[in-house]
Amino acid sequence: MAFDVDAVRAQIPALKSGSARFDAPGGTQTPQPVIDALMDALVNPLANRGRTTEGERNAEAIVVGARRALADLLGADPQGIVFGRSATQLTYDLSRALAKNWGPGDEVVVSRLDHDANIRPWIQAAEAVGATVRWADFDAATGELTTEHIARVLSGNTRLVAVTAASNLIGTRPDIPAVADLVHRAGSLLHVDAVHYASHTAVDLSGLGADSLVCSPYKFLGPHLGVLAGRPEMLETLRPDKLLPSTDAVPERFELGTLPYELLAGARAAVDFLAGLSPVSDGTRRERLIAAFAAIEAHEDALRARIEQGLAALGGITVHSRAALRTPTLLLTLADHSATAASQYLAEHGVDAPAGSFYALEASRRLGLGDEGGLRIGLAPYSSDEDVDRLLDSLSGFLGTPPVTG
Repeated sequence: MAFDVDAVRAQIPALKSGSARFDAPGGTQTPQPVIDALMDALVNPLANRGRTTEGERNAEAIVVGARRALADLLGADPQGIVFGRSATQLTYDLSRALAKNWGPGDEVVVSRLDHDANIRPWIQAAEAVGATVRWADFDAATGELTTEHIARVLSGNTRLVAVTAASNLIGTRPDIPAVADLVHRAGSLLHVDAVHYASHTAVDLSGLGADSLVCSPYKFLGPHLGVLAGRPEMLETLRPDKLLPSTDAVPERFELGTLPYELLAGARAAVDFLAGLSPVSDGTRRERLIAAFAAIEAHEDALRARIEQGLAALGGITVHSRAALRTPTLLLTLADHSATAASQYLAEHGVDAPAGSFYALEASRRLGLGDEGGLRIGLAPYSSDEDVDRLLDSLSGFLGTPPVTG
């Protein structure tokens, strides 16, 4: 069964604005069922979680339902699902909890391919306790981050390796299971930034071999919050700072204050929406999610191929997204034109494609693009052939070259 992009688009009110949206790596648009779930949570009684009043029971059901949904999405145990304000905040919280067991002589590995949210928290946590930070490079010519890059900076003193499952700047998808095997054989923990990865492919915490990972539902059609998935047995060993009366149970010991119930309801609805894109209607939610992401990947990869062919025909454009395995996210620079000027021109012609380094400063610098980065084109389940036509035609107009679409 072909992926029905028109049916997806019909459920996303923001697309009625008419713009062709290539800004999904920074956050996707929201389907109506997710909006409805947010509203339903707020119009019905709510209270602190409990079992006595209707409001308490509603809150409890929302939290339990959201944990189960995100566990299905991430191939994780619901007892290892932690909610927070953002993936950045959760990474900071995890880094500080882990660093309580680090000291001088210990080492932490970070990667230059990563978003700064998976770099700076680890650097600052290590520095606070006198641990050493070691950097894993990536190949600027190919965009590849390999096990060899990680192996060069691993040692018997490595306590944690932090690496992305997909670059939000150039889309590179490292071989995380191979990295995990290497890291664990060195006696270290592996933390994975899956924020960009989870937008495009089915995530499996145990399959990746990660001890923990983070993602952001607003990158896959949900509301703005962060999610951490960790092995419950690993989380049990950590003692985060928390209030004295708050529970010491996992995962709640990592969740500070009252949870945003309406956002959790929206996150569950986003997972259910994605599961509903499966070409088959039977099976568990996890099975339908896997099938749905296979269909999404095929749809997005076909559009990416069209864009890459069109960009090659235009000429004067350098595509910095070159890894063999990558997401449908392209970073471009244009000869004799700034990425900012291109983004402005596209916006004036109804095409949303932002310019910058998108907090992936180290990756942008490694590519020789400084802090300016380039023009980023990112696809989503709601991207269409018509969107691609508008993008290529608008870029043609900006560059003053003949159009490449017919």
